[in-house]
Amino acid sequence: MTQELAPTRPAPERGWWRDAVIYQVYVRSFADSDGDGIGDLRGIRERLPHVAALGADAVWLTPFYASPQADGGYDVADYRSVDPLFGTLDDAAELINAAHDLGLRVIVDIVPNHTSDQHAWFRAALADQQGGPARERYHFHPGRGAAGERPPNDWESVFGGPAWTRTPDGDWYLHLFAPQQPDLNWHSPEVHEEFESVLRFWLGLGVDGFRVDVAHGMVKAEGLPDIGAREQAKMIGSQVLPFFDQDGVHDIHRSWRRLLDSYDGERIGVAEAWAPSPERLALYVRPDELHQAFNFQFLNCPWDAQAMRAVIETSLAATALVGAPTTWVLSNHDVVRHLTRYGGGDETLGLRRARAAALLMLALPGSAYLYQGEELGLPEVTDLPDEVRQDPSFFRTDGQDGLRDGARVPMPWSGDAAPYGFSPDGADPSWLPQPDAWKSLTVEAQTGDPHSTLELYRSALALRRDLPGLGDGPMTWEQPPGGYPDGLLMFSRPGFVCTLNTTPRPAELPTPGRLLLASEAPAEDGATVTLPADSCAWWAI
Repeated sequence: MTQELAPTRPAPERGWWRDAVIYQVYVRSFADSDGDGIGDLRGIRERLPHVAALGADAVWLTPFYASPQADGGYDVADYRSVDPLFGTLDDAAELINAAHDLGLRVIVDIVPNHTSDQHAWFRAALADQQGGPARERYHFHPGRGAAGERPPNDWESVFGGPAWTRTPDGDWYLHLFAPQQPDLNWHSPEVHEEFESVLRFWLGLGVDGFRVDVAHGMVKAEGLPDIGAREQAKMIGSQVLPFFDQDGVHDIHRSWRRLLDSYDGERIGVAEAWAPSPERLALYVRPDELHQAFNFQFLNCPWDAQAMRAVIETSLAATALVGAPTTWVLSNHDVVRHLTRYGGGDETLGLRRARAAALLMLALPGSAYLYQGEELGLPEVTDLPDEVRQDPSFFRTDGQDGLRDGARVPMPWSGDAAPYGFSPDGADPSWLPQPDAWKSLTVEAQTGDPHSTLELYRSALALRRDLPGLGDGPMTWEQPPGGYPDGLLMFSRPGFVCTLNTTPRPAELPTPGRLLLASEAPAEDGATVTLPADSCAWWAI
């Protein structure tokens, strides 16, 4: 019995992004070249051979623009300059060129929902009078109550607390995140013109695309209506909210797509968009909009075969309707690392499941994103001292969980003690401390070990690139004669089969073909094979 999952309409002309593996670099935590304990652009450039050798097709860099760093650089003060913390504009240009020389494309973050409160525009807005033109670029409004003492509506910040801050002259300004991140008003033509100019600036420097931060939040519902009593708003949640996923965002993304298409070299736009359903998410990747959208439903899916199959099916069906590839992701800089999520406190169990999940993800149709360190099997660092944490939501109440720092601990490259090659010898400690246990997880320690997670990723990416049936294209669910035990998934691609056992017990089924790669070695016995608990295997047919 098979069930085919194929596009319902012909796919558009193939583009590199349709099956690309894109490696996310969190700039502060990848590699430090100058010994200040903070990652920088020159450090990234020096470590790019690792990404190329891993088998990735592109790198995505988190913000490195001039910023007061109130939210890890997502509070941008100048979109056309590099923060001295990370280097210079020349360093950025050299990094882009070095990546291209290695066959890697470069995607950079663009942050269009909000600026820093230190941006020249916002400083001008504060200096302007109520109702003045400089305030039209943001959401400034009078308050409610007899003296305007209450916020304009009941919206809450994703980081906790009210989404409004009052200025000395009595106006209130909107910030869906930290007060240092005032939201831009995308009804202002000046905002559109400025960001088109910013995109052209970086495209001219050679970047291959943009990851659009909070792509679903740029337009707010007309009249800024109250939400009413409900759970606290979250960046990735199930709520229908008047400041997320408004239809007006699509006009912006269409205009950006036209701009991207006007450049040579297949430049792309990637939406960090949360939508309440896969069908709504698919709107962001229609043929005339952005090229990719992160699949947070897959990221949030529990370790359960039935749930995973449902998410895979609905995701593929939704994107097929618009002829777009599905984009898979397990971790990023904003969530607890998937090894820790899957383990529920048991790191051994979490690693076993994380290795299996990686093979599952890389076998699915479409594109995949890897977050730095997942190829090393890094767990979340859950015991950081309060005094070193920098996530703004950690210091507020009732908002996002405030635990993003644990996924941002610097990469371990080599050696037996911190900073594990992240910084030059004798340098200051890293901006977030690395655990002692990481000495066995460094790139150096895992290289050449056939049982390591790093070598599993390298092998998987090499096979993904070499096997014609992987990447973009159809897949078919398979069921062996007599069925298979609950908790198993099995699907085929041309010339290829993937088997996943999500149960805590070994599972026996007919041998699907010739074993190519496995997260844990199965036991083959002629016509049957026994899959270890919580494991995934690839087979040639």
